[in-house]
Amino acid sequence: MKKIGWFTTAKDQAAIKLLEIVYSQIKSSFLPLEIAYVFVSKELKETSISDEFFKKAQEMNLKVISFSALKFKPELRKKNPLKWRTLYHQEVLKLLPEKIDFGVLAGYMWIVSDEFCDKLKLINLHPALPGGPKGSWQEVIWQLISCRSSETGVMMHQVTPDLDEGPPLSFVRFSIKTPDFLPLWEESEKILLKYHLKGLKEIEGERNSLFLKIREEGVKRELPLIVYTLKYIAENQIVWGDPTLPLDLTEKVENYLKTKNFS
Repeated sequence: MKKIGWFTTAKDQAAIKLLEIVYSQIKSSFLPLEIAYVFVSKELKETSISDEFFKKAQEMNLKVISFSALKFKPELRKKNPLKWRTLYHQEVLKLLPEKIDFGVLAGYMWIVSDEFCDKLKLINLHPALPGGPKGSWQEVIWQLISCRSSETGVMMHQVTPDLDEGPPLSFVRFSIKTPDFLPLWEESEKILLKYHLKGLKEIEGERNSLFLKIREEGVKRELPLIVYTLKYIAENQIVWGDPTLPLDLTEKVENYLKTKNFS
């Protein structure tokens, strides 16, 4: 049984829900994994949400390690983010208690250092198809709108020193030109034709209906993609360096969305 490390910033309820779902699937034996430890880049009493996360993890009898990123050399973080990133993750490595088969960045909001990538096998989620737009989820969506893309997706990839450039392991794809989307495209196109993307951002920004719909469809596929990817890694159906990757898990994910059952 593979041992994993769970890395999070515990920023929101989604971070709690993801841990709860993965933990429940481990307990039900759907995921043949063991969570060796949970690392949180915050400390107790830093935020109410992270405190709730600590409580939930402890209720699951998980080993929790915490080290505040915000409180670690804040002046250096502002002046020299690269050096800060290296020093912070050196300290994190000292705190990790045992070897793991791989680590999951589950809402971990800090870019990891090169050394961290070298020391640990890490996987992360990126809200685009393999070869698709880079950057934050917001930047991805704006690029999709700007290019009038017909589809997008979500992928799990190996973490490397090159941000969002690690080898993709799995993905799910979905259309953003379905009947539900078309009226939203038409509304946005009126603004795009007159004011271009810059104008759309200024006039409506992230309140834009098309922007919100793309985000909604992506988010609901993230959790099942993570669970299925963990299962396939645990069962050696996804192996680092396999030239046949990435694995298309669209059918699995869409079936989950219909049934709300992993199978």
